[in-house]
Amino acid sequence: MKFLDLCKVYVRSGGGGSGCVSFRREKFIEFGGPDGGDGGKGGSVWVEAVEGLNTLIDFRYQQHFFAKSGQPGMGSQRTGKTGEDVLLKVPVGTEILDEDEETVLADLTTVGQRVLLAKGGNGGWGNLQFKSSTNRAPARANPGQEGIERTIWLRLKLIADAGLVGLPNAGKSTFLASVSNARPKIADYPFTTLVPNLGVVGIDGHEFVMADIPGLIEGASEGAGLGMQFLAHVERCSVLLHLVDGTSETVAEDYQTIVTELEAYAEALGDKPRITALTKIDALDAETLEARFAELASVVDGEVFAISGVSNQGLADVLRRLYAQILEDRVVVEDVGPWQP
Repeated sequence: MKFLDLCKVYVRSGGGGSGCVSFRREKFIEFGGPDGGDGGKGGSVWVEAVEGLNTLIDFRYQQHFFAKSGQPGMGSQRTGKTGEDVLLKVPVGTEILDEDEETVLADLTTVGQRVLLAKGGNGGWGNLQFKSSTNRAPARANPGQEGIERTIWLRLKLIADAGLVGLPNAGKSTFLASVSNARPKIADYPFTTLVPNLGVVGIDGHEFVMADIPGLIEGASEGAGLGMQFLAHVERCSVLLHLVDGTSETVAEDYQTIVTELEAYAEALGDKPRITALTKIDALDAETLEARFAELASVVDGEVFAISGVSNQGLADVLRRLYAQILEDRVVVEDVGPWQP
């Protein structure tokens, strides 16, 4: 398995080093006094979003990440060495969930974004810290704080501007291969796509990212087929492109099946802007195409496109419509100029 979008990870920060009880003892120094150093701070566990990753497969082979503990303090007022931090590198779009797999602790959506998962324990004070005017020779020191141990879940939601949804063999992979340099597996049997694929699509000098997920079938919300586990990868999309197989004799029912499953997964996903396209029109004669296009248009609340990923018919119009919807969804930040008092 090369693609993994959900994994369980165990992390533990390092404990702080203990303080030292020591007294200065040198020749001809009559009243040396305490000189015990503090313990070193324990290492922390961080997670960072980096470029070049689109799967959590690395965490399939290593699930435990333990930071180093700080070293104890030493005499001559020497502080113990700080423990080394541990850094988990994850793809952009990774969510960090608590052990209950529901509470979202952080959402890493930009490159370089960092989150502290477990803070290292502070080092204990040496006896030098307890010296006072009334206690000139303290013989006590603090132990270091213990590290934090916790279990978290990493869930990947791919970052894409547009997402492809539809029944198996609706032509999603063919469409993605036609409009981008992505090379997903294409075959004439259901569930050819087993993992999500990403492709960069260009139209009129502009580019956006499109995600192709495995096909849904009726009952996917109850676990039928591959279920709905991959729908998380289109949650962040600005718009969905719903592809309906034009060679099917029940295009209206096929359309409604996907809409029902999207709404069953999440209300927000069901309400997301959606563009509908009838695919494989190169395999239909004019009369059949007209009848099925009319049947689909009768149940779709919005514009319907007729396309073919093989002959490239209608692809440019669909891409322009997708990009227009993406622009509407993006937040335009006005340039207010430099700040002045």
